[in-house]
Amino acid sequence: MGLETQTNMVASGHQHQKSPPPSPPPELNNNNHNLLFNRFKLRFQTPKAVIIFAMVALSCLLLYHSSPSVPFRVLYNPFAATKHRPSSKKVDELKSILKEAATSSNTIIITTINDAWAEPNSMFDLFLESFKIGNETQRFIKHLVVIALDQKAYTRCLKLHSHCYNLGTHGVDFSEEAYFMAPDYLKMMWRRIDFLRTILDLGYNFIFTDADIMWFRDPFPHFNKDGDFQIACDYYTGNPINLNNLPNGGFTYVKSNEKTIKFYKFWFDSRLTYPGLHDQDVFNKIKFDPFIRHNGLQIRFLDTTFFGGFCEPSRDFEKVCTMHANCCVGLENKVHDIKIMLQDWRKYRQVLGNQTVMVRSISWTVPKLCRGSFQRPRAPKKKEDVGSKS
Repeated sequence: MGLETQTNMVASGHQHQKSPPPSPPPELNNNNHNLLFNRFKLRFQTPKAVIIFAMVALSCLLLYHSSPSVPFRVLYNPFAATKHRPSSKKVDELKSILKEAATSSNTIIITTINDAWAEPNSMFDLFLESFKIGNETQRFIKHLVVIALDQKAYTRCLKLHSHCYNLGTHGVDFSEEAYFMAPDYLKMMWRRIDFLRTILDLGYNFIFTDADIMWFRDPFPHFNKDGDFQIACDYYTGNPINLNNLPNGGFTYVKSNEKTIKFYKFWFDSRLTYPGLHDQDVFNKIKFDPFIRHNGLQIRFLDTTFFGGFCEPSRDFEKVCTMHANCCVGLENKVHDIKIMLQDWRKYRQVLGNQTVMVRSISWTVPKLCRGSFQRPRAPKKKEDVGSKS
């Protein structure tokens, strides 16, 4: 404080020159004279002490930075910034799962399921089946981490897969189907964004894939090398850097770096700026925000030729990597049409060894129930019926 005060006074035009202490009045005795002199001496020694302390502190700081640096993520607790704070045991469990599932490039594949999507003959079964019948996609299963949003989904996951993590949130029930844009749906979507930021914080690149996306080929050759954040599209303009592409957050490839970590925090916090919107609609708002440019985040939009869906199908069976049951609401509708989609793929594989003309004659026969599903009234929930359960 002493040094700051002196500096401020000089800057303000006040003269602050060091002068000798005034002579004591003659009526003061020698003892008082000595006491007063010592006080003045102490007063003018104080800035020197502060200067010495500052020099020592600066030396320590320089010494610290000259020593081998400690990785940021070793010291940083990625869960500290979120209200969903798991125990240290849960954090260690997650780290262990990620380490086991990661590729040599520290990349993992992530999906989320709840009880409704995890039930037998429902979405999770179809999702895993696509890896098994795809073109050399079964090798990706060992890199897949399944995030269960409730206990029942976690229990079912453990029966079918090696890498399962229970993200059940205290006080929130994600087990039933969350209808599109319903309050539970919004909570589930934002919980997902918050968790994905944690994955980036821990130093892992990831492909996030909704479980209603079927995998038919290796997607990695079709990712942009310069992209930090790459996202699939409902409708693709033909230009991977055009911000007017209509993205779909169900499939993203994200590299772990400071830019993406900051972006996911900005994305999650923006839910408060745009209340009542889900993550995809909020992304469509913030993709034009100056924050993106200042942050230096490189956004790339994925071509529907390789990453198709019901909105805009991939027409070429020779190129398709993934197909998404998008532009569709209702679990029963999705399950019905995905089963047909998998039949279409099997038909393609069966004729693959025959003439090229026969292969080119194959086309998707979906969507069916998904077409017009937004306009049809929803059937009431029946918990005994997997098609209606959320």
